[in-house]
Amino acid sequence: MKYHIRLVDATQPKWMAVLNKLQKRCLPHDVLYAPLIGWWHVVFTDDMEPVAFSGLVPSKRWSDTVYLCRAGVIPDHRGRGLQKRLIQIRLKKAKALGMNWAVTDTYENPASTNSLIACGFRLFDPTNPWGDTHTLHWRCKIIHAL
Repeated sequence: MKYHIRLVDATQPKWMAVLNKLQKRCLPHDVLYAPLIGWWHVVFTDDMEPVAFSGLVPSKRWSDTVYLCRAGVIPDHRGRGLQKRLIQIRLKKAKALGMNWAVTDTYENPASTNSLIACGFRLFDPTNPWGDTHTLHWRCKIIHAL
């Protein structure tokens, strides 16, 4: 199966609804992340069915950094490299924006952890960690990611 990734305008009600629906299907136990800012991608099948998504926002902590805020793949489409493709497309966007770093976090999610490592992310200990005590923090120097 072929997949197509599209950058969408999440401020448009149509795309906000698609992103919220994907979040509910991919991450049913998480609180919805409001896609009001940043850059959001949706992955479609050849039949134009949305099956995955990701978000990228400016960091609130560092001026030269973006935050990979959210991503998910519908269970039937997992294991096909979509998560890695979404990480890579966000890193390319960060590079185009002139950013030096990308950061993100995971919580008890080995599949996402492995995808981040494969795309050049490494663990780090931020001065002021976010999340709970078991959150893992990741960063990637943009130049090394591509």
